[in-house]
Amino acid sequence: MSKRLISGSAVALVTPFRQDMSLDREALRRLVQFHIAAGTDIVIPCGTTGESPTLSADEQAEIIEIVREEAGNKMLVAAGAGTNATDKAVTLAKNAEKAGAEAILSVAPYYNKPSQEGFYQHYRHIAEAVSIPVIVYNVPGRTGCNISAATILRLANDFENIAAVKEASDNMSQIMELLASRPDNFSVMTGEDPLILPFIALGGDGVISVAANQVPAEVKKLVTETREGNLEHAKAINNRLCRLFSLNFIESNPVPVKYSLSLMGMIEEVYRLPLVPLQQENKEKVKKELRNLGLVN
Repeated sequence: MSKRLISGSAVALVTPFRQDMSLDREALRRLVQFHIAAGTDIVIPCGTTGESPTLSADEQAEIIEIVREEAGNKMLVAAGAGTNATDKAVTLAKNAEKAGAEAILSVAPYYNKPSQEGFYQHYRHIAEAVSIPVIVYNVPGRTGCNISAATILRLANDFENIAAVKEASDNMSQIMELLASRPDNFSVMTGEDPLILPFIALGGDGVISVAANQVPAEVKKLVTETREGNLEHAKAINNRLCRLFSLNFIESNPVPVKYSLSLMGMIEEVYRLPLVPLQQENKEKVKKELRNLGLVN
């Protein structure tokens, strides 16, 4: 019997800022309430979409505390808490647990390009430092390196609290190996919105989604319909959202999605450098699609 904690529709939450670059705490609370109303299963602040490289340790802790307080028992809070130096990643994980995170999402070490044994030792130290579940975040397009299926499965079998992987690649052979060989209590989540339907149809547990920031109820419906085998309904939802999925990466994430949320009246359009606003021509493309979806006038 499967006992997977990490499943369903998870949102990779943006971090709202004010014009002076400070945290917009009121907007953050509104975003959490938006996801509760939409039925989102898991909220993940302080990840890539949350501009984690620009957050201080104090800001990370405060964001997690606010999200945890606002979410109550209505959504699981799994906070981003990773970096490419193992001792710092351990500290971030401990801080996240102390701030109230119920799980952590820890990105693969980037730039220094460790071996597979290096990946294993990195996550071993994190898993041994916290008591909450750890989600391994494999995102080769950003980190420049891939955690192999064999290494992920080794971690899943060796550490009870390594509970899931966010597989943010289109490496279907690796995904299939993970799904075929994982332990019963280990979740495999996609980090790619365009792959939600095929990924879950093959046995995946859900998505950690960027588009759920804009259309959380529809992403949840896509996940649910696919899991229940209602593939015609799922295909219709997927076809409706596929252009949005693409436009969210027309420039670096989270710039398009934060622009969208500003048009929807939910946050201010503020990014921390080195991220900058969308080019005007891309703003027009995003705005047009939001109108097509009925999200803005």
